[in-house]
Amino acid sequence: MKNNILLAAFVGLFFSGNVWAQDLSGTWQQIDDKTGSPKALIEIRKEANNTYAGKIIKVTPRPGYKPREICNNCPAPYTNKAILGMDVLTGLKHVEGTNNYERGRVIDPLAGKIYDAKVKLSSSGKRLTLRGYVGISALGRSQTWLRTD
Repeated sequence: MKNNILLAAFVGLFFSGNVWAQDLSGTWQQIDDKTGSPKALIEIRKEANNTYAGKIIKVTPRPGYKPREICNNCPAPYTNKAILGMDVLTGLKHVEGTNNYERGRVIDPLAGKIYDAKVKLSSSGKRLTLRGYVGISALGRSQTWLRTD
C-alpha cells in the first residue's frame, strides 16, 4: 500500500510537468555570442512578483581591452549608470510546465539597446539560452549562459 502511494505521488508529479521545472536563481557566466569568450557574471534572482531579474556582478575583461564602466547611449532609467551592478535582465516569467521563461527585457549596455527577452533552461539546469529580439524572436540573437554555482 505504501509503495503504491509513493508511486502515485511520483507519477502525478512527473506528468504535471513540474518535476523538470528549474529555478533560474543563481550566478551565470555570460558567453559572448560573437567571440565565444566569457563576458560577465550575472546574478539572477526571483523577485517578489514571481518574475526574474539579473544584474552584472563582475565584468570579465578581454586581453588588451578596457571594459566600459558606464552604460553607453542608454535610455532612461539606465542613462549614465554604472554597468557593474546594473540590472540587465528584468521581468522574465516562467511558462508553467516547461523550462521556458518569457516576456522579459534585456539591455545591451555597450550598445544602449533594450530588447525583448526569453530564456530556455537546459534540462540539467546548468545552461540557459537567452534570446534577445525586437518584435519577433526570429529577429534577434541568442547567447549561452553557464551556471557557476
